Amino acid sequence: MDGRVWEGEALPTTSSLKRALRRQASARRNAIDDHAERSAVICARLAALPIFQAAAAIHCYLPIRSEVDTRFLIDAALAAGKAVAVPVVTNDHHLDHSWIDRLDTEAFVIGPHGTLQPRAMRPAAPGSWDLTVAPLLAFDRAGYRLGYGKGHYDRLLAQTRGVSIGVAFAVQEEPCLPHETHDVPLDIIVTEYDIIQRHPGAATALRDGQG
Repeated sequence: MDGRVWEGEALPTTSSLKRALRRQASARRNAIDDHAERSAVICARLAALPIFQAAAAIHCYLPIRSEVDTRFLIDAALAAGKAVAVPVVTNDHHLDHSWIDRLDTEAFVIGPHGTLQPRAMRPAAPGSWDLTVAPLLAFDRAGYRLGYGKGHYDRLLAQTRGVSIGVAFAVQEEPCLPHETHDVPLDIIVTEYDIIQRHPGAATALRDGQG
């Protein structure tokens, strides 16, 4: 996986490698001291993409911990008249989705895992939006992402036809992430410095004839 020769000991499993990478990536992300400024740059770069401007509806996470703050992007989408859905983690660890029409604090409550979620659910079905903005701990240039290990976004991306976009700080990049058959690569990754496209033209055209 990482080019080293392991002698006299068992090879590390993909799961153990992912656990180690999560710790390292989380520490790098937590160390960023101009988080808000970098988040704003990332969201502005994403909002300027033709794929975002053409989308009638998006799905976007609400940030926790030191994730890229996507509230800049959600505000831009709502201001442009786009429909916006957000993920909602339920008490039994499932991922549901709800449409929102504002980001006022009064419209949200703290969910069971520390995530913000709408006070009033307006169910959104996977596939009813044009693009999905996904959080991540680490990424590589093949489009693979490392999440928190729950598999929520791999299952979601497998259900949706639209374009998938990861947002991350540049320090979260890895040369090559270990991945398994259930890991779904992202179409685009946007950092404060770069726009990485897994397929040429991914940033300009909605997939499967959408739009």
